[in-house]
Amino acid sequence: MLSPKEQLKIILKGVHQCVNEEELLQKLEKSYLKKKPLIIKLGLDPSAPDIHLGHTVVLRKIKQMQDLGHTAIIVIGDFTGKIGDPTGKSKGRVALTDEQVKENAQTYCEQIFKVIDKDKTIVRFNSEWLSKLNFEEVLRLAATTTVARMLERDDFQTRYNNGIPIGLHEFFYPLMQAQDSIELKADIELGGTDQTFNILMGRTLQKTVGQEQQIAIFMPILEGLDGIEKMSKSLGNYIGVSELAEVMFKKVMELPDELIIRYYELTTDEHPDDINKIKKELADGVNPRDIKYRLAKIITSLYHTQLEVEKAVSYYDAAFSKKEIPDDIPTMLIELEKDTLNDIIPKLIAYGLVKSRSEFIRLIKQKGVQINGIRLNEDDLDQVLVNADVIKIGKKKFIKIIK
Repeated sequence: MLSPKEQLKIILKGVHQCVNEEELLQKLEKSYLKKKPLIIKLGLDPSAPDIHLGHTVVLRKIKQMQDLGHTAIIVIGDFTGKIGDPTGKSKGRVALTDEQVKENAQTYCEQIFKVIDKDKTIVRFNSEWLSKLNFEEVLRLAATTTVARMLERDDFQTRYNNGIPIGLHEFFYPLMQAQDSIELKADIELGGTDQTFNILMGRTLQKTVGQEQQIAIFMPILEGLDGIEKMSKSLGNYIGVSELAEVMFKKVMELPDELIIRYYELTTDEHPDDINKIKKELADGVNPRDIKYRLAKIITSLYHTQLEVEKAVSYYDAAFSKKEIPDDIPTMLIELEKDTLNDIIPKLIAYGLVKSRSEFIRLIKQKGVQINGIRLNEDDLDQVLVNADVIKIGKKKFIKIIK
């Protein structure tokens, strides 16, 4: 196990806020001396199971702490998910059914293990303890805070001032999340900056029951490919963890230069000392494209095999550097006998080759789509695709049809 100070350096890489750093060092020192791993808690609301790099910022930090020898406990909020955390919303979320929660939780677990170490992770569902609380225990939990304190939350305050209803049950969400920390005796809880109130509530309630308070670590929101807005599928500025290696590599190469260091810090496991060397390279005038090229390899290798990464690099070099059609183009399997270009548009969207049907039609109108080197027009949407057809979309995207 690394020294406590070295661990602290790695844990704080890219962190937006730590409450508080001195306590964290003390916990690390105690863990080091007793050879007892810290309990790292991350709560997941199983309401939106599709994960992109923006979601992995917190997961990546969990992975780094696992590599330092600590234990991660993922809390699936199957009980709290029935209420819905209103964080950042102008109104309460719609509560999920048991079936929706279980389905989303399963999908979430499948995806998070693309980032964190499954063998070093314990998955718990907070219904295990929250569903067993009797009414007296619920009242005791409610007595730990005040309405005035709850209204300190920006979203509650905004709704209250604007006359938007706040359900009494919504006040229990941060209390239940705090109860999770008590049950698990969490040493550290991670979350995005939108979870500040909820995670600090965990510290407060742990203190009321005589537990050592958890450290609160808040990770920043990751900007998307546009360099401005939060990474979001709805904005189309995202890099999905399940996308093809070729698509992932290309998207990283599209990042604005000013985001290079931020992505090194938030989406990779590179050591802080190595990132400082990269900062110096940029300051000394090294071409940002070369550093971004290395970043694309690192990020793509986190979610794909070495062979897939090599193919992605080869594909990118051929398509974007040499301006040729690559030899090793990603393939799309078509099962039906008569799939037309129009039929496969949903697949093109799923592969990340276009954002929407309207974008694809617009590209066709602009003569930006080719099949086997021949430019298409709208009348060609009914063209039946055959085996080994190569579709080129825009200047740099290729897909080969396999039937």
